[in-house]
Amino acid sequence: MHDVYICDGVRTPIGRYGGALSSIRTDDLGSVPIRKLIDRNRQVEWSALDDLILGCANQAGEDSRNVGRMCGLLAGLPASVPASTINRLCGSGMDAIGSAARSIRCGETRMWIAGGVESMSRAPFVMPKALMAFSRDHAVYDTTIGWRFINTLMQQRYGVDSMPETAENVALECSISREDQDRFAIWSQTKAATAIQRGFYEREIVPVSIPQHSGSPRWVKQDEHPRQTTLADLSKLKPLVSEDGTVTAGNATGVNDGACALLLANEEAMRTHGLIPRARILGMATTGIEPRIMGLGPISASRKVLDRVDRTLDQMDVIEINEAFAAQVLAVLRGLAIADDDPRVNPNGGAIALGHPLGASGARLVITAMNQLEASTAHYALCTMCIGVGQGIAMVIERMS
Repeated sequence: MHDVYICDGVRTPIGRYGGALSSIRTDDLGSVPIRKLIDRNRQVEWSALDDLILGCANQAGEDSRNVGRMCGLLAGLPASVPASTINRLCGSGMDAIGSAARSIRCGETRMWIAGGVESMSRAPFVMPKALMAFSRDHAVYDTTIGWRFINTLMQQRYGVDSMPETAENVALECSISREDQDRFAIWSQTKAATAIQRGFYEREIVPVSIPQHSGSPRWVKQDEHPRQTTLADLSKLKPLVSEDGTVTAGNATGVNDGACALLLANEEAMRTHGLIPRARILGMATTGIEPRIMGLGPISASRKVLDRVDRTLDQMDVIEINEAFAAQVLAVLRGLAIADDDPRVNPNGGAIALGHPLGASGARLVITAMNQLEASTAHYALCTMCIGVGQGIAMVIERMS
Protein backbone atom coordinates (compact mmCIF):
# COMPACT_ATOMS: atom_id res chain seq x y z
CA MET A 1 0.00 0.00 0.00
CA HIS A 2 1.27 3.46 -0.94
CA ASP A 3 0.97 6.65 1.06
CA VAL A 4 -1.03 9.40 -0.69
CA TYR A 5 0.08 13.00 -0.43
CA ILE A 6 -1.54 16.34 -1.23
CA CYS A 7 1.11 18.41 -2.99
CA ASP A 8 -0.99 21.45 -3.87
CA GLY A 9 -4.54 22.71 -3.69
CA VAL A 10 -6.38 25.84 -4.80
CA ARG A 11 -9.93 27.09 -5.23
CA THR A 12 -11.85 29.92 -6.78
CA PRO A 13 -13.58 32.51 -4.64
CA ILE A 14 -17.08 31.42 -3.66
CA GLY A 15 -19.73 33.51 -5.37
CA ARG A 16 -23.26 34.29 -4.27
CA TYR A 17 -26.26 33.04 -6.19
CA GLY A 18 -26.59 35.27 -9.23
CA GLY A 19 -23.45 37.09 -8.13
CA ALA A 20 -19.93 37.72 -9.31
CA LEU A 21 -19.31 34.26 -10.81
CA SER A 22 -22.75 33.69 -12.31
CA SER A 23 -21.67 34.78 -15.80
CA ILE A 24 -19.00 32.05 -15.97
CA ARG A 25 -19.95 28.70 -17.49
CA THR A 26 -19.60 25.79 -15.08
CA ASP A 27 -16.98 24.02 -17.19
CA ASP A 28 -14.99 27.25 -17.52
CA LEU A 29 -15.22 27.82 -13.77
CA GLY A 30 -13.98 24.32 -13.02
CA SER A 31 -11.00 24.79 -15.32
CA VAL A 32 -9.68 27.79 -13.33
CA PRO A 33 -8.14 25.96 -10.33
CA ILE A 34 -6.85 23.15 -12.56
CA ARG A 35 -5.08 25.68 -14.78
CA LYS A 36 -3.58 27.24 -11.66
CA LEU A 37 -2.19 23.89 -10.54
CA ILE A 38 -0.57 23.52 -13.96
CA ASP A 39 0.93 27.02 -13.76
CA ARG A 40 2.21 26.56 -10.21
CA ASN A 41 3.81 23.19 -10.96
CA ARG A 42 5.52 23.75 -14.30
CA GLN A 43 8.13 21.08 -13.58
CA VAL A 44 5.44 18.38 -13.77
CA GLU A 45 5.16 16.38 -16.98
CA TRP A 46 1.39 16.63 -17.17
CA SER A 47 1.03 13.87 -19.75
CA ALA A 48 2.01 11.55 -16.88
CA LEU A 49 -1.08 12.52 -14.88
CA ASP A 50 -3.00 9.27 -14.47
CA ASP A 51 -6.47 10.75 -14.18
CA LEU A 52 -8.63 13.67 -13.12
CA ILE A 53 -11.85 13.48 -11.13
CA LEU A 54 -14.22 16.26 -10.14
CA GLY A 55 -17.26 16.18 -7.92
CA CYS A 56 -20.44 17.84 -9.17
CA ALA A 57 -23.93 17.53 -7.70
CA ASN A 58 -26.06 18.86 -10.55
CA GLN A 59 -24.85 17.72 -13.98
CA ALA A 60 -28.04 18.89 -15.70
CA GLY A 61 -26.72 21.77 -17.81
CA GLU A 62 -23.26 23.09 -18.64
CA ASP A 63 -21.93 20.59 -16.11
CA SER A 64 -23.35 17.64 -18.05
CA ARG A 65 -21.50 15.28 -20.39
CA ASN A 66 -18.70 14.61 -17.88
CA VAL A 67 -17.82 18.11 -16.69
CA GLY A 68 -14.56 16.79 -15.24
CA ARG A 69 -13.33 15.94 -18.73
CA MET A 70 -14.42 19.32 -20.07
CA CYS A 71 -12.63 21.17 -17.27
CA GLY A 72 -9.41 19.23 -17.81
CA LEU A 73 -9.35 19.97 -21.52
CA LEU A 74 -10.28 23.63 -21.06
CA ALA A 75 -7.53 24.00 -18.45
CA GLY A 76 -4.92 22.83 -20.94
CA LEU A 77 -4.22 19.29 -19.79
CA PRO A 78 -3.11 16.98 -22.61
CA ALA A 79 -5.96 15.19 -24.36
CA SER A 80 -4.31 11.92 -23.30
CA VAL A 81 -5.19 12.61 -19.63
CA PRO A 82 -8.57 11.01 -18.90
CA ALA A 83 -11.17 12.45 -16.54
CA SER A 84 -14.43 11.59 -14.84
CA THR A 85 -17.14 13.20 -12.72
CA ILE A 86 -18.53 11.85 -9.46
CA ASN A 87 -21.79 12.69 -7.71
CA ARG A 88 -22.31 12.15 -4.00
CA LEU A 89 -24.28 15.39 -3.76
CA CYS A 90 -22.74 17.65 -1.08
CA GLY A 91 -19.92 15.17 -0.49
CA SER A 92 -18.89 14.98 -4.14
CA GLY A 93 -15.67 17.01 -3.88
CA MET A 94 -14.40 15.08 -0.87
CA ASP A 95 -15.44 11.79 -2.44
CA ALA A 96 -13.44 12.71 -5.55
CA ILE A 97 -10.32 13.15 -3.40
CA GLY A 98 -10.99 9.88 -1.60
CA SER A 99 -11.55 7.96 -4.83
CA ALA A 100 -8.30 9.24 -6.31
CA ALA A 101 -6.46 8.47 -3.07
CA ARG A 102 -7.69 4.87 -3.07
CA SER A 103 -6.41 4.33 -6.60
CA ILE A 104 -3.00 5.69 -5.67
CA ARG A 105 -2.91 3.80 -2.38
CA CYS A 106 -3.51 0.41 -4.01
CA GLY A 107 -0.77 1.04 -6.58
CA GLU A 108 -2.85 1.29 -9.74
CA THR A 109 -1.93 4.94 -10.30
CA ARG A 110 0.62 7.50 -9.10
CA MET A 111 -0.70 11.03 -9.64
CA TRP A 112 -4.16 12.61 -9.89
CA ILE A 113 -5.99 15.93 -9.85
CA ALA A 114 -9.16 15.76 -7.75
CA GLY A 115 -11.67 18.39 -6.69
CA GLY A 116 -15.11 19.70 -7.50
CA VAL A 117 -17.18 22.35 -9.21
CA GLU A 118 -20.68 23.76 -8.89
CA SER A 119 -22.43 26.73 -10.43
CA MET A 120 -25.77 26.83 -8.69
CA SER A 121 -26.50 30.16 -10.35
CA ARG A 122 -26.44 28.50 -13.77
CA ALA A 123 -28.40 25.37 -12.86
CA PRO A 124 -31.03 24.97 -15.59
CA PHE A 125 -34.73 24.23 -15.57
CA VAL A 126 -35.55 20.76 -16.92
CA MET A 127 -38.69 19.14 -18.34
CA PRO A 128 -39.64 15.46 -18.27
CA LYS A 129 -40.78 13.76 -21.46
CA ALA A 130 -44.47 13.18 -22.03
CA LEU A 131 -45.78 9.89 -20.66
CA MET A 132 -47.99 9.27 -23.68
CA ALA A 133 -48.36 10.41 -27.26
CA PHE A 134 -50.00 13.81 -27.79
CA SER A 135 -49.97 14.51 -24.04
CA ARG A 136 -50.61 18.14 -23.13
CA ASP A 137 -49.38 17.73 -19.55
CA HIS A 138 -46.00 19.17 -18.71
CA ALA A 139 -43.82 19.92 -15.70
CA VAL A 140 -40.73 22.04 -15.13
CA TYR A 141 -38.15 21.47 -12.40
CA ASP A 142 -35.54 23.87 -11.06
CA THR A 143 -32.28 21.92 -10.70
CA THR A 144 -30.55 24.42 -8.40
CA ILE A 145 -31.01 22.25 -5.33
CA GLY A 146 -33.30 19.59 -3.94
CA TRP A 147 -35.67 16.94 -5.26
CA ARG A 148 -37.00 16.57 -8.81
CA PHE A 149 -38.45 13.64 -10.75
CA ILE A 150 -39.57 12.19 -7.42
CA ASN A 151 -40.09 8.44 -7.13
CA THR A 152 -43.41 7.94 -5.35
CA LEU A 153 -42.14 4.76 -3.67
CA MET A 154 -39.17 6.69 -2.29
CA GLN A 155 -41.55 9.37 -1.05
CA GLN A 156 -43.75 6.80 0.68
CA ARG A 157 -40.85 4.96 2.33
CA TYR A 158 -38.47 7.75 3.28
CA GLY A 159 -40.13 11.07 2.55
CA VAL A 160 -38.72 13.79 0.35
CA ASP A 161 -38.01 16.48 2.90
CA SER A 162 -36.29 19.58 1.57
CA MET A 163 -32.88 20.46 3.00
CA PRO A 164 -34.31 23.10 5.40
CA GLU A 165 -36.94 20.58 6.49
CA THR A 166 -34.24 18.04 7.35
CA ALA A 167 -32.49 20.70 9.42
CA GLU A 168 -35.74 21.40 11.27
CA ASN A 169 -36.11 17.67 11.89
CA VAL A 170 -32.63 17.57 13.41
CA ALA A 171 -33.22 20.71 15.47
CA LEU A 172 -36.41 19.22 16.90
CA GLU A 173 -35.00 15.76 17.61
CA CYS A 174 -31.78 17.11 19.16
CA SER A 175 -33.33 20.13 20.95
CA ILE A 176 -31.23 22.72 19.13
CA SER A 177 -32.63 26.15 19.96
CA ARG A 178 -33.00 29.09 17.57
CA GLU A 179 -30.74 31.18 19.81
CA ASP A 180 -27.96 28.57 19.72
CA GLN A 181 -28.24 28.35 15.94
CA ASP A 182 -28.04 32.13 15.51
CA ARG A 183 -25.13 32.35 17.93
CA PHE A 184 -23.23 29.70 15.96
CA ALA A 185 -23.96 31.57 12.71
CA ILE A 186 -22.52 34.78 14.16
CA TRP A 187 -19.45 32.83 15.29
CA SER A 188 -18.94 31.55 11.75
CA GLN A 189 -19.29 35.02 10.23
CA THR A 190 -16.94 36.56 12.80
CA LYS A 191 -14.23 33.95 12.31
CA ALA A 192 -14.47 34.26 8.54
CA ALA A 193 -14.19 38.05 8.69
CA THR A 194 -11.11 37.80 10.88
CA ALA A 195 -9.53 35.21 8.60
CA ILE A 196 -10.16 37.35 5.51
CA GLN A 197 -8.76 40.43 7.23
CA ARG A 198 -5.49 38.68 8.10
CA GLY A 199 -5.20 37.20 4.59
CA PHE A 200 -5.67 33.55 5.52
CA TYR A 201 -7.61 32.65 2.38
CA GLU A 202 -5.27 34.40 -0.04
CA ARG A 203 -3.07 31.30 -0.27
CA GLU A 204 -5.88 29.06 -1.49
CA ILE A 205 -7.94 31.43 -3.64
CA VAL A 206 -7.29 31.81 -7.38
CA PRO A 207 -8.71 35.06 -8.78
CA VAL A 208 -11.29 34.59 -11.54
CA SER A 209 -11.36 36.85 -14.59
CA ILE A 210 -14.85 38.02 -15.57
CA PRO A 211 -15.01 39.25 -19.18
CA GLN A 212 -16.82 42.56 -19.66
CA HIS A 213 -18.77 43.79 -22.68
CA SER A 214 -16.16 46.48 -23.12
CA GLY A 215 -12.81 47.22 -21.55
CA SER A 216 -10.62 45.06 -19.34
CA PRO A 217 -11.99 42.03 -17.49
CA ARG A 218 -13.08 42.32 -13.87
CA TRP A 219 -11.28 40.15 -11.33
CA VAL A 220 -13.03 38.38 -8.48
CA LYS A 221 -10.46 37.80 -5.74
CA GLN A 222 -12.43 37.24 -2.52
CA ASP A 223 -15.33 35.16 -1.32
CA GLU A 224 -18.56 37.02 -1.99
CA HIS A 225 -20.88 35.37 0.52
CA PRO A 226 -19.62 36.65 3.93
CA ARG A 227 -21.73 39.41 5.41
CA GLN A 228 -21.76 41.62 8.48
CA THR A 229 -24.61 40.91 10.84
CA THR A 230 -25.55 40.83 14.51
CA LEU A 231 -27.45 38.48 16.74
CA ALA A 232 -30.27 41.02 16.83
CA ASP A 233 -30.41 41.09 13.04
CA LEU A 234 -30.49 37.30 12.80
CA SER A 235 -33.26 37.06 15.39
CA LYS A 236 -35.53 39.12 13.12
CA LEU A 237 -35.35 36.69 10.19
CA LYS A 238 -38.40 34.55 9.49
CA PRO A 239 -38.10 30.75 9.64
CA LEU A 240 -37.82 29.00 6.28
CA VAL A 241 -40.05 25.99 6.93
CA SER A 242 -42.82 26.91 9.38
CA GLU A 243 -43.88 29.81 11.56
CA ASP A 244 -42.61 28.09 14.70
CA GLY A 245 -39.44 26.79 13.04
CA THR A 246 -35.86 27.72 13.93
CA VAL A 247 -33.97 27.41 10.63
CA THR A 248 -33.53 30.71 8.78
CA ALA A 249 -31.50 32.07 5.90
CA GLY A 250 -29.16 33.56 8.49
CA ASN A 251 -28.26 30.30 10.26
CA ALA A 252 -28.02 28.24 7.07
CA THR A 253 -25.50 28.20 4.27
CA GLY A 254 -26.11 29.87 0.94
CA VAL A 255 -26.65 28.82 -2.67
CA ASN A 256 -23.29 29.39 -4.30
CA ASP A 257 -20.79 28.97 -7.14
CA GLY A 258 -17.19 27.78 -6.91
CA ALA A 259 -14.53 25.24 -7.87
CA CYS A 260 -11.54 23.49 -6.24
CA ALA A 261 -8.66 21.29 -7.40
CA LEU A 262 -5.93 19.37 -5.56
CA LEU A 263 -2.83 17.58 -6.82
CA LEU A 264 -2.35 14.12 -5.28
CA ALA A 265 0.71 11.88 -5.70
CA ASN A 266 2.63 8.96 -4.22
CA GLU A 267 6.32 9.10 -3.29
CA GLU A 268 7.51 7.86 -6.69
CA ALA A 269 5.55 10.52 -8.57
CA MET A 270 6.78 13.23 -6.21
CA ARG A 271 10.40 12.26 -6.84
CA THR A 272 9.88 12.08 -10.59
CA HIS A 273 8.12 15.44 -10.87
CA GLY A 274 9.84 17.42 -8.13
CA LEU A 275 6.77 17.73 -5.91
CA ILE A 276 6.79 18.50 -2.18
CA PRO A 277 4.17 16.90 0.06
CA ARG A 278 2.06 19.26 2.14
CA ALA A 279 -0.32 16.74 3.72
CA ARG A 280 -0.92 13.01 3.80
CA ILE A 281 -4.38 11.53 3.35
CA LEU A 282 -4.82 8.93 6.09
CA GLY A 283 -8.27 7.74 5.07
CA MET A 284 -11.87 8.49 4.17
CA ALA A 285 -15.18 6.91 5.17
CA THR A 286 -18.83 7.25 4.21
CA THR A 287 -21.95 6.16 6.06
CA GLY A 288 -25.70 6.10 5.53
CA ILE A 289 -28.47 7.54 7.68
CA GLU A 290 -32.21 8.18 7.43
CA PRO A 291 -32.75 10.85 4.73
CA ARG A 292 -35.05 12.95 6.93
CA ILE A 293 -32.18 13.58 9.40
CA MET A 294 -29.36 13.67 6.86
CA GLY A 295 -27.59 16.41 8.84
CA LEU A 296 -26.45 13.86 11.45
CA GLY A 297 -24.38 11.92 8.91
CA PRO A 298 -21.01 13.32 10.05
CA ILE A 299 -21.37 11.62 13.46
CA SER A 300 -21.13 8.07 12.14
CA ALA A 301 -18.78 9.00 9.29
CA SER A 302 -16.31 10.69 11.65
CA ARG A 303 -16.33 7.77 14.05
CA LYS A 304 -15.83 5.35 11.17
CA VAL A 305 -12.86 7.12 9.61
CA LEU A 306 -11.16 7.72 12.98
CA ASP A 307 -11.46 4.03 13.75
CA ARG A 308 -10.19 3.16 10.27
CA VAL A 309 -7.04 5.28 10.59
CA ASP A 310 -6.50 4.40 14.27
CA ARG A 311 -6.77 7.95 15.55
CA THR A 312 -8.98 9.58 18.17
CA LEU A 313 -11.08 12.73 18.10
CA ASP A 314 -8.85 14.20 20.82
CA GLN A 315 -5.88 13.94 18.42
CA MET A 316 -7.61 16.12 15.81
CA ASP A 317 -6.10 19.62 15.93
CA VAL A 318 -8.49 21.00 13.31
CA ILE A 319 -12.11 19.98 12.67
CA GLU A 320 -13.53 21.29 9.41
CA ILE A 321 -17.24 20.50 9.28
CA ASN A 322 -19.44 21.78 6.50
CA GLU A 323 -22.00 24.20 7.87
CA ALA A 324 -25.03 23.21 5.84
CA PHE A 325 -27.15 24.45 8.74
CA ALA A 326 -26.20 25.60 12.20
CA ALA A 327 -28.76 23.14 13.58
CA GLN A 328 -27.08 20.12 12.08
CA VAL A 329 -23.54 21.25 12.94
CA LEU A 330 -24.50 21.76 16.59
CA ALA A 331 -26.27 18.39 16.66
CA VAL A 332 -23.16 16.71 15.23
CA LEU A 333 -20.81 18.45 17.65
CA ARG A 334 -22.96 17.44 20.61
CA GLY A 335 -23.29 13.92 19.23
CA LEU A 336 -19.48 13.69 19.16
CA ALA A 337 -19.15 15.32 22.62
CA ILE A 338 -17.48 18.43 21.19
CA ALA A 339 -18.29 21.80 22.74
CA ASP A 340 -20.34 24.22 20.65
CA ASP A 341 -17.48 26.73 20.75
CA ASP A 342 -14.52 24.33 20.48
CA PRO A 343 -11.72 26.42 18.88
CA ARG A 344 -10.74 23.50 16.65
CA VAL A 345 -14.05 23.75 14.78
CA ASN A 346 -13.89 25.80 11.57
CA PRO A 347 -11.32 28.23 13.00
CA ASN A 348 -11.55 30.41 9.89
CA GLY A 349 -15.32 30.32 9.54
CA GLY A 350 -17.44 27.85 7.66
CA ALA A 351 -20.07 27.54 4.97
CA ILE A 352 -22.62 29.73 6.75
CA ALA A 353 -20.21 32.58 6.13
CA LEU A 354 -18.29 31.38 3.07
CA GLY A 355 -21.03 29.58 1.13
CA HIS A 356 -21.62 26.05 -0.13
CA PRO A 357 -21.13 25.33 -3.86
CA LEU A 358 -22.30 21.74 -3.52
CA GLY A 359 -19.85 19.72 -5.61
CA ALA A 360 -16.84 21.81 -4.58
CA SER A 361 -17.38 22.17 -0.82
CA GLY A 362 -15.85 18.87 0.26
CA ALA A 363 -12.62 19.69 -1.57
CA ARG A 364 -12.70 23.20 -0.11
CA LEU A 365 -12.80 21.76 3.40
CA VAL A 366 -9.68 19.69 2.73
CA ILE A 367 -7.75 22.63 1.25
CA THR A 368 -8.71 24.92 4.14
CA ALA A 369 -7.85 22.25 6.72
CA MET A 370 -4.43 21.72 5.12
CA ASN A 371 -3.70 25.45 5.19
CA GLN A 372 -4.82 25.73 8.80
CA LEU A 373 -2.60 22.82 9.84
CA GLU A 374 0.34 24.59 8.22
CA ALA A 375 -0.53 27.97 9.73
CA SER A 376 -0.78 26.50 13.23
CA THR A 377 1.99 23.87 12.78
CA ALA A 378 -0.52 21.28 13.98
CA HIS A 379 -0.67 17.62 13.01
CA TYR A 380 -4.12 16.19 12.21
CA ALA A 381 -7.36 17.47 10.72
CA LEU A 382 -10.79 15.88 10.45
CA CYS A 383 -12.94 17.04 7.53
CA THR A 384 -16.58 15.98 7.52
CA MET A 385 -19.95 16.88 6.06
CA CYS A 386 -23.54 15.77 5.79
CA ILE A 387 -25.02 14.68 2.46
CA GLY A 388 -28.53 14.95 1.07
CA VAL A 389 -30.69 11.79 0.95
CA GLY A 390 -29.02 10.64 4.16
CA GLN A 391 -25.26 10.11 4.14
CA GLY A 392 -22.14 11.32 5.88
CA ILE A 393 -18.54 11.57 4.70
CA ALA A 394 -15.30 12.19 6.61
CA MET A 395 -11.57 12.34 5.88
CA VAL A 396 -8.46 12.61 8.06
CA ILE A 397 -5.31 14.33 6.83
CA GLU A 398 -1.88 14.81 8.41
CA ARG A 399 0.41 17.82 7.93
CA MET A 400 3.75 17.08 6.27
CA SER A 401 5.40 20.44 5.53
